[in-house]
Amino acid sequence: MALGAELHADEEALLIERGSRQADLWGVNLYPDSQGEQMVEFDSMINIRPSRGNRSHGVEEENIRKMIMEIINNLVE
Repeated sequence: MALGAELHADEEALLIERGSRQADLWGVNLYPDSQGEQMVEFDSMINIRPSRGNRSHGVEEENIRKMIMEIINNLVE
């Protein structure tokens, strides 16, 4: 997980440089003052992936959203 860059694409580039696969990366906005699902907004240009059936800024697959939430819950206190 990467935080703090001006654009999600900057964080994506950093994670790819460190060995992540682009296909495994999704962009979200975090609001740490909120709790649970209100803490995460699934909205990023890097999420537009027509080849995977994701045609919006959001994360359309429920199972992927759940995995993202699990990762965030494990890393963010």
